[in-house]
Amino acid sequence: MSETTAKQAHPKGLWVLFGTEMWERFNFYGMRALLTLFMVNSLLIKEADAAIIYGGFLALCYLTPLLGGFISDKYLGNRNCILVGGTLMAIGQFLLFLSASTFSSNLGTAKLLMWLALFIIIFGNGFFKPNISSMVGSLYPKAEKSKLDSAFTIFYMGINIGAFLGQFICPYLGDVKDGDTGVRDIFAFKWGFLAASIAMIIGTVTFFILKNKYVVTPEGRPIGGLPKHNSHEDFEEGETQTAHFSGKSIGIAVAVFVALFFVFRYLLVGEFGFSSIEMGQLIKGIIYPFIYSAGIALAFLIMSSAENKVERQRIWVIYIVSFFIIFFWAAFEQAGSSLTFIADNQTDRNIFGWDMPPSMVQIFNGLFVVLLALPFSLLWDKLRASGKEPVSPMKQAMGLALIALSYFIIANNVKDLGNSGLLAIKWLMLLYLIQTMGELCLSPIGLSLVGKLAPKRFASLLYGVFFISNAAGYALAGSLGAIIPATGDKFQKAEKLGINLQDVLDKKITLTPEQVALFEKEQLPLANTSFAGFEIHNLYEFFMVFVVLCGIAAVILAFLSPKLKKMMHGVS
Repeated sequence: MSETTAKQAHPKGLWVLFGTEMWERFNFYGMRALLTLFMVNSLLIKEADAAIIYGGFLALCYLTPLLGGFISDKYLGNRNCILVGGTLMAIGQFLLFLSASTFSSNLGTAKLLMWLALFIIIFGNGFFKPNISSMVGSLYPKAEKSKLDSAFTIFYMGINIGAFLGQFICPYLGDVKDGDTGVRDIFAFKWGFLAASIAMIIGTVTFFILKNKYVVTPEGRPIGGLPKHNSHEDFEEGETQTAHFSGKSIGIAVAVFVALFFVFRYLLVGEFGFSSIEMGQLIKGIIYPFIYSAGIALAFLIMSSAENKVERQRIWVIYIVSFFIIFFWAAFEQAGSSLTFIADNQTDRNIFGWDMPPSMVQIFNGLFVVLLALPFSLLWDKLRASGKEPVSPMKQAMGLALIALSYFIIANNVKDLGNSGLLAIKWLMLLYLIQTMGELCLSPIGLSLVGKLAPKRFASLLYGVFFISNAAGYALAGSLGAIIPATGDKFQKAEKLGINLQDVLDKKITLTPEQVALFEKEQLPLANTSFAGFEIHNLYEFFMVFVVLCGIAAVILAFLSPKLKKMMHGVS
């Protein structure tokens, strides 16, 4: 191989990180595909509560990278944090396996095991996620930073190969229905969770074995070791090698966090106190305000460590872009809640005579990413070579526009379904195709942008900032997923009880206390849901919420892109 070719090739360490992340995403997305259905069918949790728990869980998974990034930058280093995170996630998935093995004999113990499992997975993900992303950026010296968009798109293909495998194998094992009766086997979920645990073990062991040989700088120095052992050669000329946060800045950040926590709590649940013990309200009133206020408060802390105007403006670009992609993830992450419920209850999932499990419908996202990631990487390379490559914020505006388009198409296809019609699965496939193209314009490009703009002394922490936008988006996804209107199965259940559900929702009839109790037992709604003061009557109105949110965000971010380009000071 010639010297020129060698310089153009991606380092072998990228493929080690590719494989490690692939198995971790198998573990995470495989579990995610089953989680809400497991909660509703085995643990008897209401759909609305399951959506909020799901959103809160995902949000915390993308909030704890702040903690994992801080611990890595200050104490343990990337490598050790990845090993700790992978181990914790494998343990958490095994606890979900135990939960799914015990619910029939002891529902209380099964729920406790589920909460413990989710808690451990949240912290495991926090240690793992920012550190492996940070290491991808560290593989490339300053002269090759232009290759990061391509590198992160390849890395993102590894993420989605794992997602594809997890979303196929785990539902295949865990979401099983009787071929004759269509009744779900609620005891099968455990096998999907066990497969997820095994995948995480494989990924962690793979990284442990290969990290010293391949995850190194071009000069052969280990990447991601203990902070005090990092070489000064890993930093740009004149750059401070350690993040310093003054006591004053920490105090201001804490005060801002506390004040905003109670402001967001009041906006979300209408009170400052903690009187409610209902699970959905607890999550909305504690976890969601914590996420929103932490993201803003952290800005004060990080900005206090910025050393000059250029650094400060580049950090602001990360924050501004991160704010807009909240709306992308709020729409995208309906896959594991509202879109899964629709796939389960009001979709014809027959493909060539095979009735696809509803939790497996998400697989199309991972499949399309695997197919499209390399073409997108080549597209960015070709546009860059011709001087026509869009600036990173404009790429992300394109991603927002595409997800708005996907929901506009699906909204018009559910418009005339009524209460008993079935959505053809081809429309969900098209939705995932368009959303995947939007994802490839936004997520790997965002990871790359942080790698290019973040000062190395707190690069992992700023990856945590990027992921907190995911957290805020997932929190919003949980709230939005909970406003899904009644789907076909709910009307059928009510009809068996001798009650017209539409009349109940339209307030044409008043239920007796006994009927109300029966509705609550069968998880039937007593009223239409609402968003921002507007009542949601049907799936068309539900999907149009995402069209409006993402469409407006896309237009504003596209308008701001030229200004953000100037603030990036030569980084594209």
